[in-house]
Amino acid sequence: MVYWLLKVALAPVFHLLWRVRVDGSEHVPAQGAALLAANHQSFCDSLFLPLVVPRKVTFLAKAEYFDSPSTAWFFRALGQIPVRRASEETERALETAADALAEGRVVAVYPEGTRSLDGRVHRGRTGVARLSRECGVPIVPVGIQGTAGVQPVGKRLMRPGRTVVVRFGPPMRMIPAPDRAHPLTDHDHRQCRAFTDALMREIARLSGQQYIDEYVPARSQSSSVA
Repeated sequence: MVYWLLKVALAPVFHLLWRVRVDGSEHVPAQGAALLAANHQSFCDSLFLPLVVPRKVTFLAKAEYFDSPSTAWFFRALGQIPVRRASEETERALETAADALAEGRVVAVYPEGTRSLDGRVHRGRTGVARLSRECGVPIVPVGIQGTAGVQPVGKRLMRPGRTVVVRFGPPMRMIPAPDRAHPLTDHDHRQCRAFTDALMREIARLSGQQYIDEYVPARSQSSSVA
């Protein structure tokens, strides 16, 4: 309920303050589970992306947002899933995301794991490919442009008058696991790696950014799947 109230209240404000353009929205499934995989330049990516998707979007959010009472209520009210970098925490987040997908929901992830500071799209983590394979759901690649200018990393205020473009590409899908009850059977990490690399190149194409086959340099805790 809080999610839709906030969306109804904020949507006209966002469209008044920023020029928001959407391309390829027909690629987002009207029903059924799906993953949205986007590049990540700014905190406000997580505001503009759900703004332009008609369905409710659940994000895998940086766990630190839940540590402060001033922000924890907001992210919990929106049904966001906290993720910490530790491997066991990441596995639990993947399980929670899989549960959300099993309910037919739309889950958004940033495969780079954290925000890119150099204007390029970096190598992605393979968790998104695993979710597609184990849950049998499509991944819609998303390229976001302009948010780094709206809210640069480290800045609290968002600058009005900028243009933000959210571009969706055709869905991509890993070959489903042969046994959903035991999804790691016959799991081949090389396939997930190759698929993730192709996904990141598509995200780079949609965002108009250069792709670099290197992880984002460590600077803070992750905000997505490892």
